[in-house]
Amino acid sequence: MRHRYTIPAGILPAHVLLLLTACSSGGHGGATGGWEAAYDTIGDTLVVRTLSGSIWRDTAELVPEVSIGMFDGPEEYIFGQIVSLAMGQDGAIYVMDQQVPALRVYNPDGTYRATFGREGGGPGEYKRPDGGLSILSDGRILLRDPANARIQVYAPDGEDLDTWRIRGNFNTSSRMIVDTLDRAYTIVLLDPEADVRDWEIGLAQVLPDGSPGDTLRRPDTGYEPPRIEARHETEDGGVNASLNSVPFSPDEETTLTRFGYWIHGISTDYSFTLLKPEGPVRIEKVHEPISVAAGEKAEEEAFAIRNMRYTDPNWRWNGPTIPDTKPPYREIIGGEDGTIWVLVSQPGVRREDPSYDSTDPDAIPDQWIEPALFDVFEENGRYLGAVRTPLGFNAQWPRPLFTREWVLATVRDEFDVQTVVRYRVELPGGRSPAQVTAEDTGG
Repeated sequence: MRHRYTIPAGILPAHVLLLLTACSSGGHGGATGGWEAAYDTIGDTLVVRTLSGSIWRDTAELVPEVSIGMFDGPEEYIFGQIVSLAMGQDGAIYVMDQQVPALRVYNPDGTYRATFGREGGGPGEYKRPDGGLSILSDGRILLRDPANARIQVYAPDGEDLDTWRIRGNFNTSSRMIVDTLDRAYTIVLLDPEADVRDWEIGLAQVLPDGSPGDTLRRPDTGYEPPRIEARHETEDGGVNASLNSVPFSPDEETTLTRFGYWIHGISTDYSFTLLKPEGPVRIEKVHEPISVAAGEKAEEEAFAIRNMRYTDPNWRWNGPTIPDTKPPYREIIGGEDGTIWVLVSQPGVRREDPSYDSTDPDAIPDQWIEPALFDVFEENGRYLGAVRTPLGFNAQWPRPLFTREWVLATVRDEFDVQTVVRYRVELPGGRSPAQVTAEDTGG
């Protein structure tokens, strides 16, 4: 059975949307600038398609509240390569700097509190932690350390509590999700002996006492994104291989939320599905294609060729050509509060590259950037609005933390100095998203 109807923002409370998918179709006019969407039910899937407007009725900005990091000063405020972030229930900010390496903790106002552990392989130590840093509801801190094949567990005061063994040494920028039942999910290769082109990535569940739980497989659609590949035989008879996406090509995005369900989408169009236990919710949005500038395409092609020639010095392009338009979105991230943050494609912006050395034959001028803009949705498919980020905002690595009220991320300035910033999400006129949502729902 399939039903379709259009409902502007403010007409329906969020908690009755699922019930209404079984009602007869109907339509309502929308207020100017308000959110207008079409609802379908296709089998057991609720489809919510944003046609125009948003709940917030405007684009939100990120306003910095706390900034940690400096070019020169005490060593605990100087960062080299931040790989993961976390925030405690008390507002404390945890930062893993892989270059030192050091897991540092800062008070909610940004002042230094402590450093947990140190480099090594003994109790409480770590070798090369990656993007896996999470906090359990009782305050225990989990730090994934693939080089030691374990998760290091600390007490809130930094005391070494335990080590939990994990499979393999697969180093990744992916976050270690902790769900609402305090089960941690760490990324693993399900078939580590397979060729790189056949790798299957899943999540190994670790229970709150450190014992192993289930292994989760990602949703399998059979989609094969455009790829380029380099392979080179070594002197000892081995094979080095590299497999990368074609720049600006659609890809398959899959992420597990802390509420225990997968989000899956293929960015050939603006749509993705929340695979919720009570029934899937498919979110769609009207989208205007974004063109790839000629200079932007040439730059990405040059970077791709250089990277492939690290594996095979004689490599030549062996995949599809770079598209003329960008995919609608580049990444989907589950917010800490259940919101869904979608990193959408934007027009490239040309800039000067002061570090470019024209006398270096291997140097490539890095002159194009793409400002990070996020679309924010609720779990029921309602489109809250867009959030614009400041220049230098790192949208992908290390993974930022998101809620509708605040964002924790890293930023690099024009001198390449890395800082950690906690932002407030703010709408024009100083309004908070919570105020606007309460007005919309009559709260």
